[in-house]
Amino acid sequence: MKISDILANGEVTISMEVFPPKTDASFATVEKAVDEIAALRPSFISCTYGAGGGTSEYTTRITRRIYDAGVTGMAHLTCISSNRQTIESQIGELKASGIENILALRGDIPKDSDFVPGDDGFLHADQLVRAIREIYPGACIGGACYPEKHPEAASKESDIKAIKSKVDAGCQFLTTQMFFDNSIYYNYLYRLRENGIYVPVVAGIMPVTSRVQMKRSIELSGCIIPPRFAAMVDMFGDDPVAMKQAGIIYASEQIIDLLANNIRHIHVYTMNKPDVAAGILRNLEGIFKPE
Repeated sequence: MKISDILANGEVTISMEVFPPKTDASFATVEKAVDEIAALRPSFISCTYGAGGGTSEYTTRITRRIYDAGVTGMAHLTCISSNRQTIESQIGELKASGIENILALRGDIPKDSDFVPGDDGFLHADQLVRAIREIYPGACIGGACYPEKHPEAASKESDIKAIKSKVDAGCQFLTTQMFFDNSIYYNYLYRLRENGIYVPVVAGIMPVTSRVQMKRSIELSGCIIPPRFAAMVDMFGDDPVAMKQAGIIYASEQIIDLLANNIRHIHVYTMNKPDVAAGILRNLEGIFKPE
């Protein structure tokens, strides 16, 4: 099923994200986590894509596993380190595997400061969206967005323009990077609509269950940490059990507030932790009922 259809049916959706293994040795462990998360019956599950395409084969295999578990899957695809031939091959592989939902991402620029894309390479996600639309016309294409603006964007205005370019290229929905203050999401949604961007914007929620995870989240996304959240980590960060429970509750409260404000679509970054995903859904019993 296409995710655009899932988002359009008027129902509340709670989707989840997993990441593929880096090696064959850990494949069975990831498969087990994916099967347990799929058993929770989220609206759909996305699978990430390693830096530089390092896990492209695993992304396809795990996404196919999601479908086989009876849940709609979506494969991430990044382009910054790939040439046209590679991208065509990867899109063809997804199509051949029956994976019709693709999250089109630029990806992180390699840390090597001398990196320069080839003449037939991709600099921006809108180029990848156009390539998918050309090579795989039947695909449902999603994109990413940053409520606090992309860390590399010169301004919020230029960031919105980049999002508009992706949507104009054929991006059918957006999923946000994590945020820990819902007012940031609400303000961002208003700015998107003000600039003529009306596709569904799925709210990305990260249950932070350790102090290390919070630090990494800030490094990766540059997101603002509200005082209430910082106080929670300060109090419980050295107690793994307490911190996990506090992180689940904080994420659950964010989701409840979003739903209370008529935000219909939530995406949970599970970090391959079925117990965390299950804990959130338990807190939402009576509010969200998986099919």
